[in-house]
Amino acid sequence: MAKIIVITSGKGGVGKTTTAAAIGMGLALRGNRTVVIDFDVGLRNLDLIMGCERRVVYDFINVINGEAKLKQALIRDKRCEDLYILPASQTKEKEALTKEGVGTVIQELSEHFDYILCDSPAGIEHGAYMAMYYADDAVVVTNPEVSSVRDSDRMLGILASKSRRAENEQDPVREYLLLTRYNPQRVQNGEMLSVNDVQEILALDLLGVIPESEAVLNASNSGTPVILNQQSEAGQAYMDIVARYLGEEVPHRFLEVNKKGLLNRLFGG
Repeated sequence: MAKIIVITSGKGGVGKTTTAAAIGMGLALRGNRTVVIDFDVGLRNLDLIMGCERRVVYDFINVINGEAKLKQALIRDKRCEDLYILPASQTKEKEALTKEGVGTVIQELSEHFDYILCDSPAGIEHGAYMAMYYADDAVVVTNPEVSSVRDSDRMLGILASKSRRAENEQDPVREYLLLTRYNPQRVQNGEMLSVNDVQEILALDLLGVIPESEAVLNASNSGTPVILNQQSEAGQAYMDIVARYLGEEVPHRFLEVNKKGLLNRLFGG
């Protein structure tokens, strides 16, 4: 049976889709059959981040409505044979996502995949609720700023009370914190919350920290998950996150200001 993971947050623009693409690719590169579902009906960004927008013929809503078979809508990633994408619709309403329809699709996917990642829209709306309802695990993505952290805290309340696991009185959804756009220098200057500040507010296990990096934007613009850029700190951080999620002991990196060595200081490096 597949593990269902929702990538969620309370605020838009924090890097959910970038995270869904990176973790999905990372899991697949480790030999796990993985599918990423875009729940952001009306916007549909996952296929852009994954570089497969021209290959979209059928979408998630077409499958729910019986207008296409699941195999017709799934797009196989060209870089990794174990990774698939199920795109969202740009033309339908969010209400087209029904609990029964989503459940049927997830059940069918569970028979063929090891991991199902649900890329949630931001905020507390219908698409976000549908993305988190069937989750076993939740990766809560937030920036180190007060408004983003506060909105994430609201999402935790919904996960605890309105998920399928909560309704059926099962073990709760396992929740992980993923902090994006982290800049240790700004933290040191008091311009940004620290990792400890965020953990104190949300009380979540830290899955990882993604440093502020131009590589993330460059990867998105080129349709390539940033995890494939292992020359970048962001790509390395996402690879660490995948390893931690799979149970490996990996130390956290990129949390401190880089201190220049003596030679660098002497020669201005």
